[in-house]
Amino acid sequence: MGAQKRIVRTICLAALIATSAANSAFAHDTSAETQEGVASFYSDRFQGATTASGDSFDQQALTAAHPSLPLGSKVLVTRPDTGQEVEVLINDRGPFVKGRIIDLSKRAARELGMIRRGTAPVMVTLLD
Repeated sequence: MGAQKRIVRTICLAALIATSAANSAFAHDTSAETQEGVASFYSDRFQGATTASGDSFDQQALTAAHPSLPLGSKVLVTRPDTGQEVEVLINDRGPFVKGRIIDLSKRAARELGMIRRGTAPVMVTLLD
């Protein structure tokens, strides 16, 4: 196997492990409806990219990526430090950065007042 194929396999395996670890917050505890952690938001370079649900990513839509919640789920994302909140639709997978629990569209991040900082502590509550 070539070096490039080994690198791709390693990256895929790392993503799978990260997703499995993140899945534990909701998947193994079916009574869990709220998760706390750090939110981030998508870079502009993803505008128009195909999401895991097959939609075209739109920075102006109220959408988000979560590692384990079912695609099509609606969640309420709340900043406990400011009380700001936004409802988003889960239509993609991610984030794949340790410690982050949700990746928001730019519009959702703007509604939470986190554009300048880039990340913010949040609570994610499953609505349906």
